[in-house]
Amino acid sequence: MPLKNLMLPILAILGLTEIAFSAPDLEMEKKRQCRSVHLSYEMGESLALYTEVVVQKSAPGTYFCAMGFNSGYLGMQELSNGKKIIVFSVWDKSNTDDKNAVDESKRARVLETGEGVRTGRFGGEGTGVQSFYDYDWKVGEAVRFLVQAKQVIVDGVAYTDFKGWLYDGKRKQWQSMTTLRTPTPKKRIYLRGGYGFVEDFRRNYKSAKIIRRARFQNTWSLGLDEKWTPLTKARFTGDRNPATNVDAGKDGDGFFLQTGGATEMKTNKLWSWMQGDVRKGKLPKSVLPLIGSEKK
Repeated sequence: MPLKNLMLPILAILGLTEIAFSAPDLEMEKKRQCRSVHLSYEMGESLALYTEVVVQKSAPGTYFCAMGFNSGYLGMQELSNGKKIIVFSVWDKSNTDDKNAVDESKRARVLETGEGVRTGRFGGEGTGVQSFYDYDWKVGEAVRFLVQAKQVIVDGVAYTDFKGWLYDGKRKQWQSMTTLRTPTPKKRIYLRGGYGFVEDFRRNYKSAKIIRRARFQNTWSLGLDEKWTPLTKARFTGDRNPATNVDAGKDGDGFFLQTGGATEMKTNKLWSWMQGDVRKGKLPKSVLPLIGSEKK
């Protein structure tokens, strides 16, 4: 998925958008594309985040962001040609959209790349490094994701290493995406503002008539006390698109997001907080050695 327009839904999640758009522009978006909808979790600063996504309805040109955070995001896409991929990206520490204008000292850079993973720099709306892995996920499959932030000191300079993983259900093993390092000289960066979303990036008018739906389940946060806590409360938000055919609510061991087509907002209203049920799922034990933690 191109990163253009990605920052707008993220800012909407954080409640930071104050940009005015004309009515004709918004009406065009309503007809052209499904509204992007998000889950914004109630959580503290974290060392790692784990979640599972079960896509229930998809269409070409859809991004299911499993876990976004203050410095990047990790998720799964169905491209316009139907190909399925996993994406993990981290932003530079810069205020430009020109990827070539960022000083080397402020760039995110690739430290490690998992087998079969492709990487490259991006620009357009923010800059950084993105990585891709071909994974033919299926509707109904519980796809597992893990992301970690770890501070390191190199020659007296502080950095944060972000590492993302996907559990490859076909090979029955964790697939490392990349380890992406960013400079953090002033303040240590933890994972904050965890969120998931569903986005229609095909935007060809026909795509707005197709329902997209996913369940975000069994989500956990590793706090600064190195204890894992289930994330059971989230806020339902949307981007600037005025379409009202969106919905969200409790679903199994998590929450669902739905947008487009004949969807009706009948479960919860936009901008409302949702309290999930007591967590039934457990954190997979296979997660612990990946991040060097043996605490549950």
